[in-house]
Amino acid sequence: MTASGNEPSRSEKAASASDVPLEDRYFLLIEAVQDYAIFMLDPAGNVSSWNPGAQRIKGYSHDEIIGRHFSAFYTDEDIAAGKPARELAIAAAEGRVEDEGWRVRRDGSRFWANVTISAVRDASGTLLGFAKVTRDMTDRMRLAELERASEVSAQVQITRENEQKRIARELHDDLGQQLTALKMSVALMEATLAAKAETAPLVPQTRAVQKEIDAMAMSLRRIASDLRPPLLDDLGLTAALEWLAEDFTKRYGVAATVHIEADEPQFNAQFNEFASTNLFRIVQEALTNVARHANASRVRIELACVGDRVSLDIEDNGVGATLTLPPVSTSFGLLGIRERVRQLQGTVSFASSPGTGFHISIRVPVAAVQ
Repeated sequence: MTASGNEPSRSEKAASASDVPLEDRYFLLIEAVQDYAIFMLDPAGNVSSWNPGAQRIKGYSHDEIIGRHFSAFYTDEDIAAGKPARELAIAAAEGRVEDEGWRVRRDGSRFWANVTISAVRDASGTLLGFAKVTRDMTDRMRLAELERASEVSAQVQITRENEQKRIARELHDDLGQQLTALKMSVALMEATLAAKAETAPLVPQTRAVQKEIDAMAMSLRRIASDLRPPLLDDLGLTAALEWLAEDFTKRYGVAATVHIEADEPQFNAQFNEFASTNLFRIVQEALTNVARHANASRVRIELACVGDRVSLDIEDNGVGATLTLPPVSTSFGLLGIRERVRQLQGTVSFASSPGTGFHISIRVPVAAVQ
């Protein structure tokens, strides 16, 4: 005893623990486990013991499940395929069997489980039953699925950007050159027609054709730039953002400005192609939302590098929005922005209310953009 006479000493605690029979200690250990379903089956596959972890994972109480066949935990498809009996046969023949797959709770819901069934025999080798350990792997499986979906999404975006880059280059280099050649041919035709009095009246028509060709060339350049602005690949992110803001101002009459808080050449060098493309597309999507919904007169884009973070803020003075409302189809652009930010391992927040404009704030680790 301690000096107070109330607390047992460490040696007394050890002695009291050692007084518990070994089989009781094993029972207490199994009862204490909450993250695993640990229970026994008799040789026919009927449940003969049940720990609290099993009740938590599978939903059955001790009295509800004792004596029932363990096939109750399997899906109808697995039961029809004879999986429960097959797993018992393998465990009896080989000592144990391990499996991952869907299992069924008491309420009928499914969960992804890792299951181990081990044969239990006495000293003479007689089969006494089976020890079954089940772990709920649903969260881990869903996380793995999300990771795979994220990888697929990123790869789809990369493939799409590469395809858009290819199409933009072909439009600019191939079709653009053909339009230039066509305009030169029309100009030569004009000179030929102007040299003869009888064909001189046709000159205004050739000039009208040249104007139409110029308009086609302008539309072609706009479409190619929308697909993939050459500045993004040739001069980097900041130049592409400045071009985007200028083009947006011309198209929609909304004053768009870009502020870069860094030395431009050095700042551009920090961004890899994936990061540059994602940040550019984020701003492009944000400006599209401004044009469609904001009814704004100005929008400000600010890109900066502070410490180990790259910050991107896009703010307009438009009508704003109520962010607490349920998502609607017009919010798909914001979902796309969230996905791109997530791919850059960053965070994004939206701030707005009716009449106060809309502010998008993005923070991305420098390590994710280099």
